[in-house]
Amino acid sequence: MSEPLLYESHSHTPLCKHAHGWPDEYAAVAERRGLKGLIVTCHNPMPNGFSAAVRMAEDEFENYIELVEKTREQLMGRVDVRLGIEADYFEGMEAYLERQLQSADFQFVLGSVHPQISEWRERYWHDDAIEVQRRYFHLLAKAAETGLFDSISHPDLIKNFMTWDPDAVFSDICDALDRIAKTGVAMELNTSGVNKTVSEMNPMPSMLSEISKRGIPITLGADAHEPLRVGDGFETALRLLSESGFSRVSYFLERERRELKIDEALATLKPL
Repeated sequence: MSEPLLYESHSHTPLCKHAHGWPDEYAAVAERRGLKGLIVTCHNPMPNGFSAAVRMAEDEFENYIELVEKTREQLMGRVDVRLGIEADYFEGMEAYLERQLQSADFQFVLGSVHPQISEWRERYWHDDAIEVQRRYFHLLAKAAETGLFDSISHPDLIKNFMTWDPDAVFSDICDALDRIAKTGVAMELNTSGVNKTVSEMNPMPSMLSEISKRGIPITLGADAHEPLRVGDGFETALRLLSESGFSRVSYFLERERRELKIDEALATLKPL
């Protein structure tokens, strides 16, 4: 078996109020799966109670940083644990987010648009489902254009919350990808999509192929909300990437993108 190379780049903690297990438990599974490291990316705090039920509070932010650092020290030499964050993009909160991201030594910043939260629904949701989906993909591109994020997470998440007709918005998806490609920001293949309403990884294969055509880098994450989800589906995901035209998969350390050959990454993975 080859030496570990790949990182789990999307994982959570109980601070987000909907995940179970602590980072040391996630890191132990990463080690068993043959991963080199774990990047902890809990949901970022937001001001004034914004979607407070699914994220850490502002006064827990320092606790989060200390928790990840303590785990990093505990597992050093076994698993490379790094501090990351999954940060919501929401129009009008860019300045707050920029200050937050500059306040800690984040290794990786995932940018997310969460259309299921009440604040997003109140601002953007209406009876025309196609227009809502168009707005969602526009906001993905706008998130990338801020320059705040390293990778855009689960980039067709909207499909799980309303009637989904990808053909009706495919030109909008491609327009958004054209904009994202100009920014140099990566996009994520999120394996947790197989457990959602539309049971397929995010993004769908046709969107993944369009990402590849534009040369947009791709990161890989299981969006683990419990330890046994760490690295889940990575073998299938890497093969899907290869089938979609990718030869390499990316990850970030110190907010700098690194690349691995897909076949070499595959060779390092172990089943639980």
